[in-house]
Amino acid sequence: MLHDDSRSADAEYLQKYGYKQQLDRKLGSFSTFAAGFSYISILTGAFQLFYVAFGFAGPAFLWTWPVVVIGQLAVGLCFAELSAHHPLAGSVYAWSKQLAGRLVSFMAGWLMFIACTVTVAGVALAMQVVLPAISPVFQLVGDGTGTYDFAGNAVVLGSILIIATTVINVVGVRLISIINNIGVAVELVASILLIVLLAIHVKRGPGVITSTAGHTSGGSGAIFGALLASSLLATYILWGFDTAGSVAEETIDPRRRSPRAIIQALLAAGITGGLIMLFAMMAVGDVNAQELSVSGLPYVITNVLGDVLGKIFLAAAATSIFVCCLTVQTGTVRIAFALARDGALPKSEYLAKVSERTRTPVVPTLVVGVVAVVILLINIRQPQIFTVVTSVVVVLAYLAYLLVTVPMLVRRFGGRWPVAGRGDQEYFGLGRWGVPVNLVAIAMGLFAVVNMVWPRQEIYNPVAPFHWYLQWGGVITVAVVILAGLAIYVARHRTTAAPASAVGLTDRRESVG
Repeated sequence: MLHDDSRSADAEYLQKYGYKQQLDRKLGSFSTFAAGFSYISILTGAFQLFYVAFGFAGPAFLWTWPVVVIGQLAVGLCFAELSAHHPLAGSVYAWSKQLAGRLVSFMAGWLMFIACTVTVAGVALAMQVVLPAISPVFQLVGDGTGTYDFAGNAVVLGSILIIATTVINVVGVRLISIINNIGVAVELVASILLIVLLAIHVKRGPGVITSTAGHTSGGSGAIFGALLASSLLATYILWGFDTAGSVAEETIDPRRRSPRAIIQALLAAGITGGLIMLFAMMAVGDVNAQELSVSGLPYVITNVLGDVLGKIFLAAAATSIFVCCLTVQTGTVRIAFALARDGALPKSEYLAKVSERTRTPVVPTLVVGVVAVVILLINIRQPQIFTVVTSVVVVLAYLAYLLVTVPMLVRRFGGRWPVAGRGDQEYFGLGRWGVPVNLVAIAMGLFAVVNMVWPRQEIYNPVAPFHWYLQWGGVITVAVVILAGLAIYVARHRTTAAPASAVGLTDRRESVG
């Protein structure tokens, strides 16, 4: 009965924004936390990109981890405050809409939508790092020794995974929640056990992270550059926690649960991820082994724990990758739904439609699945696919975050945040810490964008053939995405009037701000 009352109150609060309750509100505290944690998915990101970061700076790459954790915690705190005030589907789009103008909010949603869609493809690629290490039967393309065997097989395994997650997303949030909760429980238990077992097998002290193991030369300048490049791992893994807020319209009592879930997901991922990678380098037999820069964490696991136990943890990592891909697609669909119900996307009338039977947006689910598979297919013969895809994702996602944190700071300096007279004092708020935390959040976003968009050959064109347009691939891709977004925005506002809900929100925002 209490839950029924809570759902009724949540639906009534949603009506204040001009929206009616369409999505199925069934997520509790753990499910909401699981949405954020599984999006970050330490086992997915660490298994996927450990070898890249280690290849740039050796064990010293781990120094970038706490820096990014602190920066992203500041972002998470800002998002937690926003989720308490505005518990709406679509996270960054919905929040930016309450803070800035229509163009800014659209671009935040557009950039995040593209970043998340590409991330669906990027996460699916991680299966290639894990499954063939469990058994060669998963090497479906070639025998793994050919020039394009790795990338080609990654595309095949990734496509199979995306098809499966698309079907689950169409079925509905209840099934998503069950699978996600089980997957997150597996990942949490596996992460803790992995930390303990690696700690038992340590062969050297934590001082190992002061060494580059010969991966850099040329003095402090070269080491600094290597650390900047290796920060790709941390910046790629430690985002997406806003998904705990993006499912707010499917969460019971979201104004209390969403803020906690955002912070808990980020802290849990930051602590467990840092410890796993630290103890991995302390426990591996030879810290100078070439396999660390080729296979990465899967090599460490089998090297330290043996073949049988190592494969059990690789299976847990495969489970985490599956659940991560599922959650990323779920979050992407919610952003598309939020944009579409405001008439911001082409064919919005179809994208905003929620199935009466499954209570889920079916059309955007299918669109995201198809586009993600296409992204994989056009990269099937690209050996450097991992670093290119993940670098572009980082830039787009952090640009979207900046389109929330910057307007939020402007409102703080203008004395218009938090919004007065809303009765929100009992919910999460930063109080006097709001401005300094907001400043750190913006600094984190600027660092990530500039660092990852920089046209470095080692990121965007690490292997032959070398071409200028590959090295500048990050800049070109981001520019194309931004221009495409602006074109869609202009076209939509020339041909259609803003929907009533959007106008109502704009008027209400201006009246209370």
